[in-house]
Amino acid sequence: MARNRLLWSAAGAVIAGLCAVAALAAPTPFRFADRSPSAVPVDVELVLAVDVSYSMDPDEQALQREGYIKALTSTEFLRALREGANGKIAVTYFEWAGANDQKIVMPWRLIDGPEAADAVAAEIARAPYRRASRTSIAGALKFAQPLFDNSGYRGLRRVIDVSGDGANNSGPLLTPMRDQIVNAGITINGLPIMLKRASYATLDIEELDIYYEDCVIGGPGAFVIPIREREKFIEATRTKLILEVAGRQPEAKVIPAASSAPRISCTIGEKMWQERWGGSGMDFR
Repeated sequence: MARNRLLWSAAGAVIAGLCAVAALAAPTPFRFADRSPSAVPVDVELVLAVDVSYSMDPDEQALQREGYIKALTSTEFLRALREGANGKIAVTYFEWAGANDQKIVMPWRLIDGPEAADAVAAEIARAPYRRASRTSIAGALKFAQPLFDNSGYRGLRRVIDVSGDGANNSGPLLTPMRDQIVNAGITINGLPIMLKRASYATLDIEELDIYYEDCVIGGPGAFVIPIREREKFIEATRTKLILEVAGRQPEAKVIPAASSAPRISCTIGEKMWQERWGGSGMDFR
């Protein structure tokens, strides 16, 4: 009897240990940002963060906005919307440039069908165009994170969608800000715009898609869809929104095995600015 009790005690200890390991390995429960009782359940809360820095020429700006307008009203997007658990999403749209230059073009809006999608697209289309100096992706992310706190919606997923044509060159360092947001349970997706030949005059970098992959995006299901041709702009934007609504990723591409050296420096934009214009007071470690 004593021997049996000893065996059961040992077995119980093993099971308890395995349960403890499983508990440690289990994913962290999702943390809703807006916990108010009146928050409307949606499939995704989506922040569209759109670059309006001077490196974006007027034609690129028009294409960028047209891409979102047509994507939000497309048959494919509306089909993905209907197939969600709640059949609706919440979206807000803001423009960004320098570290302290962010402007909400459209506050949070609910899209639950074609009429709402048309109204959202029309609201974005009516906004006047503007351009501003510097490129602070980190500043845009910092601005975007608290937008979820009082959105009025409770999303199964929270996503920040960043589109732009350059590397971070002002404001906070990018990767710590990215990590802070990912640790809060938010996914960051990227739409790098690579329509022009990289120019030192506008502090462009050749491998903006790799920069976005390594330094900008993060979180569950995060992805990058680069735009390299003007005629593909609307298609790429539509694909990205559909994937975000459906909670899916694009087809995986083959990426070389990681080496000890990073593929690209996440402070390349800051360093280029410093080389051209002198000290900036930033810490590039």
